[in-house]
Amino acid sequence: MPFWQRLVVTLIAMLAVSFLAGLLWQSILNFPLPSYAAGVIGGLTALPVWEFLKRIEAKK
Repeated sequence: MPFWQRLVVTLIAMLAVSFLAGLLWQSILNFPLPSYAAGVIGGLTALPVWEFLKRIEAKK
């Protein structure tokens, strides 16, 4: 998988997980998720996604 495809998949995963975490937070606690917390959640999601996508290419 080329670099740009890994980057796009990782960004989509980051945004999706951050958005879903914000919705979950809002529904449970009834106030918005702070932006820094959403960034941390997205960043922590990006790390394993990026590594997983690199391993897929390495096995080929």
